[in-house]
Amino acid sequence: MAKTYRHQPISNELDLHALTVDEALMKLDRYLHDSFRSGYYTVRIVHGKGTGTLRNAVRQYLEGHSLVKSFRWGEPHEGGIGVTVVELAAE
Repeated sequence: MAKTYRHQPISNELDLHALTVDEALMKLDRYLHDSFRSGYYTVRIVHGKGTGTLRNAVRQYLEGHSLVKSFRWGEPHEGGIGVTVVELAAE
């Protein structure tokens, strides 16, 4: 009997708190692909402020990602520098 897989709804926000940089980047890559396939144009990556290690790694990773059109810090009401708002490429 063939297995059927349900697509779980995907959020427009990914929380990377309490993850190592390696864990976070793997999760981020999967999330970007899932978000793109789900038709999102804009997503939020929550990495926190902390020491800046995770924040910087995320932003460096986004710079070279083929699905990323642009990204920016969150506005104060969005979480400020604890959040990166990502605009995904249309194609």
